[in-house]
Amino acid sequence: MQDNRNTILAVVLSGLVLIAWQYFYNMPQMEKQRLAQQHAAQQAQRQAADPANPSVSPATTQTPAAGSAGPVPGGTPAQNAPIQDRATVIAASPRVKIDTPSVGGSISLKGARIDDVELLKYRETVDPKSPPIQLLSPTGTADPYYAEFGFVPAAGSTVKLPDANTVWKQEGSNTLTIATPVVLTYDNGEGLTFKRTISIDEHYLFTVKDEISNVGKDAATVYPFGLISRHGTPHVAGYSILHEGLIGVLGDQGLQEYTYKKIDEAKSVEFKVTNAWMGITDKYWAATLLPNPKAAVNSRFTSNLIGQMRTYQTDYLLDPVTVPIGGTATTSTNLFAGAKENALIQAYDHELNLNRFELLIDWGWFYFITKPMFWAIDHLYKLVGNFGVAILLVTVIVKGIFFPLANKSYASMAKMKAVQPQLAALKEKYPDDKVKQQQEMMEIYKKEKINPIAGCLPILIQIPVFFSLYKVLFVTIEMRHAPFFGWIKDLSAPDPTNLFNLFGLLHFDPTTIPFFGHYLALGAWPIIMGITMWFQMKLNPTPPDPTQQMIFTWMPLIFTFMLAGFPAGLVIYWAWNNTLSVIQQSVIMKKNGAKIELFDNLKATFAGKKAG
Repeated sequence: MQDNRNTILAVVLSGLVLIAWQYFYNMPQMEKQRLAQQHAAQQAQRQAADPANPSVSPATTQTPAAGSAGPVPGGTPAQNAPIQDRATVIAASPRVKIDTPSVGGSISLKGARIDDVELLKYRETVDPKSPPIQLLSPTGTADPYYAEFGFVPAAGSTVKLPDANTVWKQEGSNTLTIATPVVLTYDNGEGLTFKRTISIDEHYLFTVKDEISNVGKDAATVYPFGLISRHGTPHVAGYSILHEGLIGVLGDQGLQEYTYKKIDEAKSVEFKVTNAWMGITDKYWAATLLPNPKAAVNSRFTSNLIGQMRTYQTDYLLDPVTVPIGGTATTSTNLFAGAKENALIQAYDHELNLNRFELLIDWGWFYFITKPMFWAIDHLYKLVGNFGVAILLVTVIVKGIFFPLANKSYASMAKMKAVQPQLAALKEKYPDDKVKQQQEMMEIYKKEKINPIAGCLPILIQIPVFFSLYKVLFVTIEMRHAPFFGWIKDLSAPDPTNLFNLFGLLHFDPTTIPFFGHYLALGAWPIIMGITMWFQMKLNPTPPDPTQQMIFTWMPLIFTFMLAGFPAGLVIYWAWNNTLSVIQQSVIMKKNGAKIELFDNLKATFAGKKAG
């Protein structure tokens, strides 16, 4: 009975890991390939389009509850316009330079769009000489992505307002720095003058302040808006545990997450709330609109198909602002466009009194485990200066926290080994009476205070820790391009070495082989992990049941291949955890008088192979 229980439990645990591997690794790999092909096809269609026959679809519209405002502008690229490189597009229009330690780029005077943002502290690859991350891009490039702010008139009004084609006049400083805001002005020629002051902090927060002066003959009523528009379906990581797409915390509607596929199906969703923020997020970066938390907003997520191209937009429309004759009116809003650094996100959340801005980072359902895990690793990193070492130290701390439980578990296992002769005697004494065997076995367990399932607890403990660490490594930008030692230059990426090209001696990438190439990712650390797991299995006596023998023989090899595509930091954690478990179990077994089977099992394994 006990043998059957152990077999069933081992099969269930193996099945859970296989399912997790399929869900978290294999399926996303196939999804990434599909999305890459889709993205390539989309780019080819756009670049092959005929520039001589431009076609622009109408702007998308948004109407507030009272139905008294005109439409919010929408992203409406000319679907057949030629795609140009970024530098050419930027040079073709008048601009104001952005120059801070964290952000570079420019603001277009045409439309006053914030559409050229580079994140200078982050690079495309681990090579520090690789280009910086390009977050926002102007229309005319391959992947337009920008923020725009302005005003729409009341329905039926003929007041002239600045729009996407308006060229603003620059006053004062021609460079946006932390110390020097940029001032832009526009005179509509009908008595309204618009003055826009754009400032930026030392990180990624833009503040856009508008002042409208009225020297005309009539009062003017306008509706402030903000939008973030992205043209073309972005190439996403494709992992189910990570949200990429439109996101916001919208008052009493709470967290709203729409993947690109989900918003394509919904077309448009609207929210009329207060205390809201909204935007578009990638794995590590985001652009979000941060209106005043006290303001009532009509917010919307949309997806529009313009020719063969999708445009995605999140926007908001505020209550009307009336500018009296001879008077002025002001509005102010914020834009976050940058890296999703945890400490920074938390700081903005508190400083701006935002509604759970922390949810911009996808901590997942088990955030109550994931966030403390990140907190521990991050604080240890600040002490030791290496995230890999921090992970090793966290593993020791976790082992220490669960030591009492593991101690009881391993002690129970040791006692179970000690009574194996008695259990074997029961089978000989009652060979045909399974019920009697079970009754006598339970009496022995009760007498010796043995918990027959205690041996599984160390494995069960590892599961939530494993997945929380996986989440931390996968979603937090702090782990991106974080090196360990030797060949591991990025703990958040798989081990770059590969057994199947002799660790670089053969100059080809086995993972590019069609159909099964992604199974051929087997680096040095996954192999080390597999060896430590094999040693851990050999620490226990050889199971008498052939099914159990097969499971425990093949499990290290299966896990080696399954974990090969996971972040290197996770594989290092598992290898280190296995090593600590071998040491811990050996000490406890010796303390409880149980024989340590490791060396005998190793000797028997190699002796058996030699004899064979």
